[in-house]
Amino acid sequence: METTKKEKQFDAVKMMRDIRDKISSETQNMTFDELKAYIKQKLAEKK
Repeated sequence: METTKKEKQFDAVKMMRDIRDKISSETQNMTFDELKAYIKQKLAEKK
């Protein structure tokens, strides 16, 4: 039985890793209070 490799149009794992890496680089040197403010700001931007 042959298998055919189908090219993905959307790679959810790659997207999640990219997002996680971006957030990690933005928050790497933040204190806990700064991190809480960052999260609160990002959640407010979504609304």
